[in-house]
Amino acid sequence: MELYRSHVLVCGGTGCTSSGSKSIEQAFNEELAKHNLTNEVKMVRTGCFGLCEAGPIVIVYPEGAFYSHVKTEDIARITEEHLLKGRIVTDLLFKEAVVEDQVRSINEVDFYKKQQRVALRNCGVIDPEDITEYIAFDGYKALAKVLTEMSREEVIETIKKSGLRGRGGGGFPSGLKWEFTYKAQGDQKYVACNADEGDPGAFMDRSVLEGDPHALIEAMAIAAYAVGSNQGYVYVRAEYPIAVDRLQIAINQAREYGLLGKGIFGTDFEFDLEIKLGAGAFVCGEETALLNSIEGKRGMPRPRPPFPAIKGLWEKPTLLNNVETYANVPQIILNGAEWFANIGTEKSKGTKVFALGGKINNTGLLEIPMGTTLREVIFEIGGGIPNGKAFKAVQTGGPSGGCIPASCLDTPIDYDNLISLGSMMGSGGMIVMDEDNCMVDIARFFLDFTVDESCGKCPPCRIGTKRMLELLDKITEGHGEVGDIEKLEKLAENIKASSLCGLGQTAPNPVLSALRYFREEFEAHVYHKQCPAGVCQGLLNFHITDGCKGCTLCTKACPVNAISGEKKELHVIDTDKCVKCGACVDKCPFKAIIKK
Repeated sequence: MELYRSHVLVCGGTGCTSSGSKSIEQAFNEELAKHNLTNEVKMVRTGCFGLCEAGPIVIVYPEGAFYSHVKTEDIARITEEHLLKGRIVTDLLFKEAVVEDQVRSINEVDFYKKQQRVALRNCGVIDPEDITEYIAFDGYKALAKVLTEMSREEVIETIKKSGLRGRGGGGFPSGLKWEFTYKAQGDQKYVACNADEGDPGAFMDRSVLEGDPHALIEAMAIAAYAVGSNQGYVYVRAEYPIAVDRLQIAINQAREYGLLGKGIFGTDFEFDLEIKLGAGAFVCGEETALLNSIEGKRGMPRPRPPFPAIKGLWEKPTLLNNVETYANVPQIILNGAEWFANIGTEKSKGTKVFALGGKINNTGLLEIPMGTTLREVIFEIGGGIPNGKAFKAVQTGGPSGGCIPASCLDTPIDYDNLISLGSMMGSGGMIVMDEDNCMVDIARFFLDFTVDESCGKCPPCRIGTKRMLELLDKITEGHGEVGDIEKLEKLAENIKASSLCGLGQTAPNPVLSALRYFREEFEAHVYHKQCPAGVCQGLLNFHITDGCKGCTLCTKACPVNAISGEKKELHVIDTDKCVKCGACVDKCPFKAIIKK
């Protein structure tokens, strides 16, 4: 065993990779070799640390020094000062990692203080491409336990008692789903994983696959043992190249170690996994459409019942959970059902991973106990709204969810509370909006996504959402009429009641929740031809105030010559010519052009 005095952990998730973390790894390797430190310091490429806003991130242990926004030119200083001389380079640390000249570890930073990592426990901790590191952190210990100490019924009962619910959207009790599949009749059974994750702004499952792929493999093997399966499939979108590569590496390593295949842990249990790549269709996040796609068919939902637990892949009983749901399983087996059930709320046990984005200071990935309030997430973990702007709403659940206003900030986050607010948990996307967002435009944006991604199989979704989008386009362009808001509501209710699959049934949610909490904005668009947030161009007029100094920069910027005026005199905009592009606003150094 090699022993090192220091470990340099470099984030290798998609976010930091896109910001140049590969060149940082290379620079560290070169500097360590240059100073003859390769036998003393180990550079480890990990998964996502979570605080994406601070990337690229480097953490040096044992000190726990949290370096943020690291550049390749910083590596020489960190190596020479910290790794060679033992002096932490404080000016390169994350801004909250230094308080009164005292260096704080990553767990003392506000973003992490209220988190409790279960599904993400190894992300940013281990090398995801090294099975020995996963094993060192109790990896495959849960699988050994179930194969050598527990019956299939005992495994299922443990999952049921834990209260684990599906983390992919609907929140169905996982133990019941496992039990249904176990009791289903069939000469062949399958376990499958939904790693499609099509919600805009969602990257929870991707981060688990990139940072801890063996957790998924171990969990699926446990599930296969419990339900009586010998074959599993991971359905992951091809747009996740890092996740796909690391998962395949992990599968190959598990086979080499005898943790996949025949005779696992010296028992008669056998199980193997295969990756199936998806083309990025949002509808393939729906379980029956996903199963069709795995079979090589067009990804379109099937009528239910029968449910996949009874008739799934190739009409055989199939257990299907998403990545985050599976990632909790090994820890439940090792720590017990009561341990997991004691986290969270009465009806929503455990933790939930969220991808926090939008108008928020600390964008990134976080895992919190169920019952944490929206206010804690947005203003404590998320660090509040940038530029002193006022919080307006948060969208949870992606295109299937809804917009939650400021008046509900103290709501504890769990499945039932979010549904009561007109939203849903979904897979875990959380998009924050501030005072500059128009809620009519936000509703239109999500509906536009749904229209584009509809599989077209059922008329309510295919036609109904298109008619809703046409109404929203009409309203945001300034052509709204009396009765349009009522038409939107009626269409939305009909689509919810009659669409074939869950995606179609929840497609109107962003519109309905926006109408529920921000109806006055819709009314302003329709009845007063105004966009209160100043976003919808069809309702805007640009006006030059007395603050104009006649510098003529706006006239030069205007693409249609709609601005006139002599030099050093007040200018005027011809509203008939103006195309409302906003170029003049951007160019005016005196902020003398306003939107009405």
